[in-house]
Amino acid sequence: MAGAVFVLWAVATLTFFAIRLIPGDPAQAILGGPGSQASQEALDQVRRDYGLDQPLITQYFAMLGRLVTGDLGVSYTLKLPVAELLAAQLGGTLLLAALALVLAWILALAVAIWSTGRGRIASAVGEGVEITAAALPHFWLAAVLIAVFAAGLGWLPPVATGTPAGLVLPVVTLAIPLSGFLAQVMRESLLGAMQQPFVVSARARGESAVGVRVRHTIRHAALPAISLSGWALGWLLSGAVVVETIFAMPGLGRTLLQAVTLRDIPVVTGVVLLVALVYVLMTVLTDLVARIADPRLRQEAGR
Repeated sequence: MAGAVFVLWAVATLTFFAIRLIPGDPAQAILGGPGSQASQEALDQVRRDYGLDQPLITQYFAMLGRLVTGDLGVSYTLKLPVAELLAAQLGGTLLLAALALVLAWILALAVAIWSTGRGRIASAVGEGVEITAAALPHFWLAAVLIAVFAAGLGWLPPVATGTPAGLVLPVVTLAIPLSGFLAQVMRESLLGAMQQPFVVSARARGESAVGVRVRHTIRHAALPAISLSGWALGWLLSGAVVVETIFAMPGLGRTLLQAVTLRDIPVVTGVVLLVALVYVLMTVLTDLVARIADPRLRQEAGR
């Protein structure tokens, strides 16, 4: 609990001071940007209303005080409570990240199981697939998928349409690079598990190679990847900034990009804190899942 509170405080503090480094006047952004040609009197009035005329350290502690009470503030540009704004955008982004995580796991398991223990050629092909997938940048992969499956073949829409078909390309864009990381970890663990005595014993009892992997080694090989899934969700949420922008999807990532561009500080702080909170919760959840999957971890926790 203390660790989670520290992470959230650190994220809020870094975000507060980092957003102040972006060139531009927050008061100008509140009044519609430089194009609004707001008068000096209007700018001064906005600074007083939002506390922007106070010293930076005073603004910082005022922000912390609001966060402690659960008040995320009001969006400078949309004039809506930030909590309400985030609640409206959270579902779409979490669905995108969850589907991408599931697909990444499926792809990683398929590559790791197929390429492990099948000789040097299969191992080299598996490593090549994993490294290539992990190195693909989201923006490049999204452009290729749109060019092939939307513009070329016409199978899928190039932007999110709110239908299942509109989710396919964004999910695949997020999942493929992550599957490369997961498969690398999973294959190394699978190789180690296959050298364990219980695997030798299973083979001696006449179990097939597939049976040994499915019944005995996958659970052990999946443990490091399970632990990585908490980090993976945070990674997916950050990748959603690019993917939601390219595919014109509503969500936290696109909201964050627009808020940074407009210097909408309450929205930026709210999105970053929410992502950090999800990351902390996922880390706790993956630890629990790892203990369920591995009896040794339960024994260590019980000591």
